[in-house]
Amino acid sequence: MTTLLTFPDPNAMALSVRAKALVFNDPQSGALLTQVERIAGSEATVLVVGETGTGKELIARHIHDCSGRSGPFLAVNCGAFTESLAEAELFGYESGAFTGAAGTRAGWFEAAHGGTLYLDEIGDLPLTLQVKLLRVLQERQVVRVGSRKPLAIDIRLIAATNVDLEQAVAAGHFRVDLFYRLNVATVHLPPLHQRRGDILPLARHFLEVYRAKLKLSDIALSEEAERALLDYAWPGNIRELENVIHYAMIVCEGRTIRVQHLRMSRLKPQSVTREASIPAATVAEAPLDALKDGLIRLFAAKEPNAYDVVEKLLIETAFDYCDGNQVKTGRLLGISRNTVRTQLRRYRLLAGDEADTSLAGVE
Repeated sequence: MTTLLTFPDPNAMALSVRAKALVFNDPQSGALLTQVERIAGSEATVLVVGETGTGKELIARHIHDCSGRSGPFLAVNCGAFTESLAEAELFGYESGAFTGAAGTRAGWFEAAHGGTLYLDEIGDLPLTLQVKLLRVLQERQVVRVGSRKPLAIDIRLIAATNVDLEQAVAAGHFRVDLFYRLNVATVHLPPLHQRRGDILPLARHFLEVYRAKLKLSDIALSEEAERALLDYAWPGNIRELENVIHYAMIVCEGRTIRVQHLRMSRLKPQSVTREASIPAATVAEAPLDALKDGLIRLFAAKEPNAYDVVEKLLIETAFDYCDGNQVKTGRLLGISRNTVRTQLRRYRLLAGDEADTSLAGVE
């Protein structure tokens, strides 16, 4: 029987960009499940690495469920914090610690005592907070903002990232000592296109979920539709698959979903690499040497805003290379998605509402 993981109340997550289900039908997924359940029995800190929409939080919840820990599972998105409030959110604060601190409040670490704390998008945590997180992991104590009294905590920490933390370390965006502290037991969650055996079981799961929601009778995929699902590259992973199935069930007539009901034509698959369209002579050149020559010519032209020009070109080129996908752009450059979004807005490369819609079909 195929193992299925879902959230406790998936109906309450209608607007979430997270994957709402995981199956382990593919051989690669089966091996992953074995690894995860073996890790769960230890107290080791876990780092879950995977693209957005692959189900990292579901993996973290399964580790907690198999760990035997009696406390709660709490999930925190590090990318949702403002730098000024991140410390208070994570570690708590005392009354009067800052303007607006009318009372004492426990942070997420205290709230997760006896259980598991899941820190998503750990790569977005500001460097100043990375230092304090490292100390907490080393000493197993937190100090609330405005207090000098350390409080002992008993938590299992699971961190997750969709960026390459080693590249982030090399770029100076992530502390190397924190990376090694987190990188104890690492779980690499493959993208959906590498787990072909999971695609149809997931599709059938979402058929059942939305059949009940839409109050439909039995509905099935045609053979041609199944082949189309298997042939697609799924850049948005499980979340995108759910959206495709949901839409198909809305527009199809009768009890069979056919290829024309699958809205995938607007989404670019990961088939042909861009290198295929670059002349061989250009690819053969040493990229950094060519870049250096270009910079020298730019400086010789007395460009007054050389730094901004080069930075804008880097962000714009990387964003175009990744087909307008902010998550992949961040991964390519070794920076967080939030940093990418900030730079795109700074250089007016996103127009107004496009800042949010640029991720449509990706997460």
